Amino acid sequence: MHGFPCLSAALVAANIAAMLEGAASLVSGLWARALDLVFPPRCVSCGAFGAFLCTPCLAAAPPAAPPRCPICWMPSEGPDTLCSRCRSRRFHFEAARSPFIYDGAAREAVHALKYRGLSALAGAMARPMTDCLRQWAPPAGAIVPVPLAGPRRRLRGYNQSELLAWEVSRLTGLPLAPRALVRRRSTPPQARIADEAARRANVAGAFAAGPVVVEGGVLLVDDVLTSGATLDACAHVLRETGAGPVFALTFARED
Repeated sequence: MHGFPCLSAALVAANIAAMLEGAASLVSGLWARALDLVFPPRCVSCGAFGAFLCTPCLAAAPPAAPPRCPICWMPSEGPDTLCSRCRSRRFHFEAARSPFIYDGAAREAVHALKYRGLSALAGAMARPMTDCLRQWAPPAGAIVPVPLAGPRRRLRGYNQSELLAWEVSRLTGLPLAPRALVRRRSTPPQARIADEAARRANVAGAFAAGPVVVEGGVLLVDDVLTSGATLDACAHVLRETGAGPVFALTFARED
């Protein structure tokens, strides 16, 4: 990982806030361990007791292995060969990576984190993301999670992308900047929209710069990469505020 750029006062303040949130998370973690004694966790994939995502199921999750497009990480014809989409257009982010294909245990983990309230899964999901990041080593000096709209966040109780970003930050030491982006408006879930052009239209103007300005390389973190429209919209805003280059890391990639 490359050296970190000088952090602005706002980013330092944001990380202090994140540390305070971490202290609250520690208390929450102790409570969660107490609950585990009464209600032992079960794997979201096979149902075995002991962990929300057991080691065998994680090992069996389909890897997003090369050859893949070096920009969007879709399957490609050969090493470092652009896919047909990336030959005809460019994203505002430089490149994206994901350790898994969005299928099997990886898909079940995302659904459990996103829709079943199993926030404790974020730690297990962040470890392979961190391994992928260390092998890739993009020149990023801060981590920015994809923001979630207020109503959806209140309903869910958390932003799953921010939980993953927090865990990746904790494992790598890269500073977290959760307030670098804000969501202007709620949008229909991208998973319900099949057409790529419609997905881009769905998130157009949905994001804006937050109160924290990040300079230098940025790593966007989300749970799933599908068409890349959401990450592209976020990267566009970050680039307009002076950040860059922008890279993206997700837990899974839909092929």
